[in-house]
Amino acid sequence: MAPKLQDSKLSFIGGGNMAAAIIGGLLNKGISKQNIYVSEPWEVNREKMAATGVRTTASNVEASQDADLVVLAVKPQVAKGVCQELASAWSGRSNAPVVISIAAGIELQSLRSWFKLSDGRTPHVIRVMPNTPALVGEGASGLFAADDVTESEKELATSLLSSVSKATEWVDKEELIDVVTGISGSGPAYFFAFVEHLIAAGTARGLSYEQAARLAKQTCFGAGKMLLESSDEPEQLRKNVTSPNGTTDAALKSFEASGFKEIVDKAVKAATDRGAELGRTLGKL
Repeated sequence: MAPKLQDSKLSFIGGGNMAAAIIGGLLNKGISKQNIYVSEPWEVNREKMAATGVRTTASNVEASQDADLVVLAVKPQVAKGVCQELASAWSGRSNAPVVISIAAGIELQSLRSWFKLSDGRTPHVIRVMPNTPALVGEGASGLFAADDVTESEKELATSLLSSVSKATEWVDKEELIDVVTGISGSGPAYFFAFVEHLIAAGTARGLSYEQAARLAKQTCFGAGKMLLESSDEPEQLRKNVTSPNGTTDAALKSFEASGFKEIVDKAVKAATDRGAELGRTLGKL
């Protein structure tokens, strides 16, 4: 049985923005700084991590040697080499750590192959797709586990991601991680682009940039908060704002005439398909 999060020794292989966000969330939950060990090749990132009080090193093996749970937070292009390095170091251990991979696009089959120990054992591996709002404690994460992952290990992963994610969703098919990528992984950029265009539309019609930006940003934030806090579904919330033949109705009809639904569907499909394609490509590196 996996230990509880507060009792676990945690290793982060990579100390970039997403790792830093998760570590910040863990510290806010009261996880001991001495239970967190981060390996990071870049000195500037190590110094940032060290400033939080957690232990740091440039050695992946050193950071992971006593870990109960290892978070693989490296760039996909270097994941294979890092996994094989760790597998070699763990081969003498009686119990390999649970691995949580946030390396975008790397499929479970590849991870399990790269992590195979010298005696044929494979660490239990979980894939996670977080998103950048985790940096402000408002993330959304999708998770998929290999068949050998236990319920207690899933609970450990859920506890870890819940430190920065308000929505933590397990999927039962690995290909659904690509759908998660299309909705929440890439999703923040869709909203940033929409607000960007709202600001441009406002300034084109006479508002100052600062005025349009404040109004558009707050509108996006307020609408998001209503979505989370209201018991109404998005469709009903939309209807609540829309008076027949009113201003909102005119705008929504313009969206409809431009094929807004199809635009969104095609965008999510494009991101989903690209995620699957990257997974196949990166697995061959």
